[in-house]
Amino acid sequence: MATEDSTAPDLSVDLCGITLRNPTILASGILGLSRGLLQRVADSGTGAATIKSVTLEPRAGHNNPTVIAYEAGMLNAVGYSNPGIDATLDEFSDLDEVPIPVFASAVGQNAEEFAEATEKLLQCDFAAIELPLSCPHTPGYGTMAGHGTPATTEEIARAVRQVTDKPVFIKISPNVSAVGEVALAALEGGADGITAVNSLGPGMIINLETRTPVLGFRAGGVTGPALRPVAVRCIYDVRAAMRREGWDAPIIGVGGVSTGRHALEMIMAGANAVGVGTAVYQRGPEVFAKIRNELQRECNKLHISCLADAHASAQE
Repeated sequence: MATEDSTAPDLSVDLCGITLRNPTILASGILGLSRGLLQRVADSGTGAATIKSVTLEPRAGHNNPTVIAYEAGMLNAVGYSNPGIDATLDEFSDLDEVPIPVFASAVGQNAEEFAEATEKLLQCDFAAIELPLSCPHTPGYGTMAGHGTPATTEEIARAVRQVTDKPVFIKISPNVSAVGEVALAALEGGADGITAVNSLGPGMIINLETRTPVLGFRAGGVTGPALRPVAVRCIYDVRAAMRREGWDAPIIGVGGVSTGRHALEMIMAGANAVGVGTAVYQRGPEVFAKIRNELQRECNKLHISCLADAHASAQE
């Protein structure tokens, strides 16, 4: 089991009253398939975990191959494959033995479906609800359904706010120029925080021998190192927009975080916590402890005693 250095800087984080022992969060779609896997990532040092996104009915998703690694990260088009909400409720009906906060991830094709899925998920003891409005490669969902506009973002946030008092995080797309305006619309609709960002694109990789796109869906979302500079800029823009309008909502920064230095960069840009996804494939499930330990060393080197000292410091 990963252990923490009691003499290290304070890496604990508060997200809407949810205490994380460190700012790392397992991103949705990566190992969050069962209680057993959540326990594994908890043992590996993560501060919290997000389950794989779930729809009201089971979905087969896109045809294989759905994920490919390349020199700058990964390309994926999974298509929201999941067993449906009833099976998800069975799997996560007892989270008492998972020693970290667990976030649900609910998706729908319209505001009513998002609200219905969220209401059903309240049967389990999830700490918060994440709503991805930003998938770039699934027809009927996310950006392919127009969910990323300020108006639709606010509509969905408002519908979900009516069915739950739990913290709600809206996961936004990097594929818009005014990302801060989308984030503000989510907050105006009643969201408690923002997850920034989802995958970029879609992009495409072609197999030269077969002369066809590699992925079954042809195009997919870009994640990993290629996404990180875009994610950092989006986080910076969202925090700046919040400050301009008087909001102090938490941001979960996601996109290419694989080291402690990357995590601190996002925190300085304005994130309160960081989601980790592609790096789990690159560095193994132990990446959470590695990032935590590296973050501790970076904080010591820069004389940062707690993350609040670094938070949004690049904005000043």
